[in-house]
Amino acid sequence: MLERIHLTIVREVEKQGSLTAASQVLCLTQSALSHSMKKLEQQLGTAIWLREGRSLRLTQAGQYLLAVAHRVLPQLELAQTQLQQFAQGERGTLRIGMECHPCYQWLLKLVSPYLASWPDVDVDVKQKFQFGGVGALFGYEIDLLVTPDPLHRPGLQFEPVFDYEQVLVVGREHPLAQQAYVEPEQLTREVLLSYPVGLERLDIYTRFLMPAGVTPYRHKTIETTDIMLQMVASGRGVTALPRWLVLEYVSKVNIVPMQLGPHGIAKQIFLGTRIVDSQIDYLQAFIALARGLTMPQTEKTV
Repeated sequence: MLERIHLTIVREVEKQGSLTAASQVLCLTQSALSHSMKKLEQQLGTAIWLREGRSLRLTQAGQYLLAVAHRVLPQLELAQTQLQQFAQGERGTLRIGMECHPCYQWLLKLVSPYLASWPDVDVDVKQKFQFGGVGALFGYEIDLLVTPDPLHRPGLQFEPVFDYEQVLVVGREHPLAQQAYVEPEQLTREVLLSYPVGLERLDIYTRFLMPAGVTPYRHKTIETTDIMLQMVASGRGVTALPRWLVLEYVSKVNIVPMQLGPHGIAKQIFLGTRIVDSQIDYLQAFIALARGLTMPQTEKTV
């Protein structure tokens, strides 16, 4: 009979690279671990691993079992944690996943009032997932996903909570800063700075440059918003960010937000959750708070 320990062993052996290392992490003897898996193989009538010298290679059945382990174990671990929290009189932890680099600044404005309203709920923010944002929701790695690009799947729901405009950011002395808006062809002479994500996740490419069949002179990635905007202000390149985020920096950094094209690029921030969690009060309270948060949309000083 397939048990939780079998899934745990398969996952840990794959993670640690050997039975010996896995046995140490799981506090089992190697012989006990081997005996447990051999018994399972006999019951299933198929091998889980094949030996190749000193290493183990998962069979097709083993690969399937590993996939099951990655889906099921996080749910069991979460259930155990939450039940322990209930036993101790705690509400739990709201685990928020981020698929949007600039959205982190937006999230920070929510966390403080949320924690004040829900003193028995903790907040944890994750930005790297084993299966991507949607996979992290299905795998119970996170409870809520912040994303500007929702992938609608059965069992999930995404609610728009904030509208914003994606703009080009240039230095105040840049020639483009004198225009009403920017055309795609004008970026063929520019160094485009962005966060280190795939081009398919960058609106400046998918909704502005690619439809026009043009590419920037060069593309460079930078991890942090502050450094990126300092680079823009010093004339080292241009970037694309939400207007509300740029407006928080204009009084501190010599930059200007520019409309992309004659009609601009409208975007939304979505919060994704599992439908089965729709009745969790502290999760719904976070979504309600997010809907009520307002961000600057126009520049007060130039």
